Amino acid sequence: MSMAHRTQPQPPASHVADSHDLIRVHGARENNLKDVSIEIPKRRLTVFTGVSGSGKSSLVFDTIAAESQRLINETYSAFVQGFMPNLARPEVDVLDGLTTAIIVDQQRLGTDPRSTVGTATDANAMLRILFSRLAQPHIGPPSAYSFNTASVRASGAITVERGNKKAVKATYTRTGGMCPRCEGRGTVSDIDLTQLYDDSKSLNEGALTIPGYSMEGWYGRIFSGCGFFDPDKPINRFTKRELHDLLHKEPTKIKVEGINLTYEGLIPKIQKSMLSKDIDALQPHVRAFVERATTFSVCPECEGTRLSEGARSSRIDGVSIADACAMQISDLAEWVRGLDDPSVAPLLTALQHSLDSFGEIGLGYLSLDRPSGTLSGGEAQRVKMIRHLGSSLTDVTYVFDEPTTGLHPHDISRMNDLLLRLRDKGNTVLVVEHKPQTIAIADHVVDLGPGAGTGGGSVCFEGTVDGLRAGDTITGRHLDDRAAVKETVRKPTGALEIRGASAHNLRDVDVDIPLGVLVVVTGVAGSGKSSLVHGSVPRGEGVVSVDQGAIRGSRRSNPATYTGLLDPIRKAFAKANGVKPALFSANSEGACPTCNGVGVVFTDLAMMAGVATTCEECEGKRYQASVLEYRLGGRDISEVLAMPVTEAAEFFGAGEASTPAAHRVLTRLADVGLGYLSLGQPLTTLSGGERQRLKLATHMADKGGVYVLDEPTTGLHLADVEQLLGLLDRLVDAGKSVIVVEHHPAVMAHADWIVDLGPGAGHDGGRVVFEGTPADLIAARSTLTGEHLAAYVGA
Repeated sequence: MSMAHRTQPQPPASHVADSHDLIRVHGARENNLKDVSIEIPKRRLTVFTGVSGSGKSSLVFDTIAAESQRLINETYSAFVQGFMPNLARPEVDVLDGLTTAIIVDQQRLGTDPRSTVGTATDANAMLRILFSRLAQPHIGPPSAYSFNTASVRASGAITVERGNKKAVKATYTRTGGMCPRCEGRGTVSDIDLTQLYDDSKSLNEGALTIPGYSMEGWYGRIFSGCGFFDPDKPINRFTKRELHDLLHKEPTKIKVEGINLTYEGLIPKIQKSMLSKDIDALQPHVRAFVERATTFSVCPECEGTRLSEGARSSRIDGVSIADACAMQISDLAEWVRGLDDPSVAPLLTALQHSLDSFGEIGLGYLSLDRPSGTLSGGEAQRVKMIRHLGSSLTDVTYVFDEPTTGLHPHDISRMNDLLLRLRDKGNTVLVVEHKPQTIAIADHVVDLGPGAGTGGGSVCFEGTVDGLRAGDTITGRHLDDRAAVKETVRKPTGALEIRGASAHNLRDVDVDIPLGVLVVVTGVAGSGKSSLVHGSVPRGEGVVSVDQGAIRGSRRSNPATYTGLLDPIRKAFAKANGVKPALFSANSEGACPTCNGVGVVFTDLAMMAGVATTCEECEGKRYQASVLEYRLGGRDISEVLAMPVTEAAEFFGAGEASTPAAHRVLTRLADVGLGYLSLGQPLTTLSGGERQRLKLATHMADKGGVYVLDEPTTGLHLADVEQLLGLLDRLVDAGKSVIVVEHHPAVMAHADWIVDLGPGAGHDGGRVVFEGTPADLIAARSTLTGEHLAAYVGA
């Protein structure tokens, strides 16, 4: 064979291992999916679109990601699996070609008071090592700079057995950085005594104002029989000793009417029974009391830094770890760049990389000591992304839930670059998204629909973005929609004057927010929009503030209980059947006895995670069989709760089941675009945008004059945004003032007045860079928002 032949490049033999380049889903039936079968290309960016409730999350999260997680869990030893949740296999016939899924969702980061942006990423851990090596004076190992580690000192004797025994004295010490006064929380709580009792009255006259402490019950007998003070004497005439006994006395055994009891002062007693519990889990009247009675103030010892004196006194170039964590991250990155020490060179490189990724992702305006519970859903999601950006994993599946939430159009292009970077590393990126800007960069698009709830759950289109534009699906038709700027804007009826607003990064902002019109407050992420709106619009009478926070409720709560819809429905059933309303409550008399009206039975497997199985007796219907014999308009109560809002509105609107009170609430739910939710769907399964719209529907009946909404377009399909704009218009036309914090260009174009904050984020923002009508903003093009809005309306 001649040399010439040998140098010919051989075509690479197609290896069977390279042929697995699709994730195949066949027959997916989770939630509302109707036997969906699709093939997703691997190592590409696939975007899932469709109206809210069309089944995107059911396909991406509840089927593909859930099965991947379940299979990963099965690779652990049986012992380790015992500590992990026991996941059921999703309802799907075939799932092929799955890779490890990493889910980056918008669940808020933990609201633990000691969790900060620095502890949620690895930045704090690296800073602590840096300070323990370089800071002067040297105070100890990295734990000495951690506000989550307390200092401990213990001493004892250790017996060493060598021929004849002898004991050796030993002391054990651990240096932690936790401030001893506030235990690393940064705030201390005091109890406001005026909220516990009225000191002009005596106990028998009802001086105590703590819920549940009445003189009629056992407490009355204990106070009367303990003999520590006179229950008929006004509290302001108590001696020092008597007041101490009432408030602080340690548990003491006493005998009252021949019964042995324990007496304890009020403060330790309510500390145990109310203050130490999770405030969200308390009953509403107890929660209101706790919020009134406890006041939080900055810890006087550590001045809110959470750190002990030693940790604050140890510095690198005059900067302590507390100062470093309080800096804006973009400034901290500069400071770290200026450090040069060969002994910690690899650590400095890693720390720099981590801090720079905050800047790349548009979070350079945060500081590491920012409590993680105060981040918005979009910010929390981007903080989670930081962990994955520097990851050396390839060939994994990243699953994103609306990564553009809370992002200004200017920041979306950055987010797009990050998604493409993850893909180019050889990963499969699946994104659930509504914004045309992000749909445009997809390699492959899957459009679900055509409608929501029972009207959705089918694949309407899969292919390229150009194919979607040409196709006749709702998403395709609306992809190039451009809202036009209004010809005429409404005239304001007054103004809400804000003077000298300085919350967070605002710089003494003076602005007049016109009333009686639709006002949009906009600006890049971190420019101070929420600080301005939530910090300066008083939470007083007539202001209805609707955010995306979790709705406090258990797995028994659903849209029907939350909106008060269940009451008129129960009464209608009771009236039609001549029985009492309590029978139709799954939390009361009508509950199925086996599952107590939850519809599922929880089996606690001791060391293993509990498993929820559908209750066999009521088949998940939550009611006793006898209750389901009562009907209204030919339907039983469980069938009514399974109806979607739109169907229920027709059912209660006319005919024999006509119930005006229920119909009113249902129309409001349909108005805010929740027509596809079923009345009995547990609140714990709703997305952030759905929760906000549910709250909005509940508040629409309030007497409020000013509505403050925080990004109401979150999770809304392009087609639903029009419906939302119609709703906002109706609110304004009814004489209300609507203030919306929003980035969606369609909402900006539709506004009567725009307040644009900026020009940048963090300490580069916090100023009003424009106020006026959308038309003026486009004409001026003086701000980032103006440029993007002009491009959007095609001006």
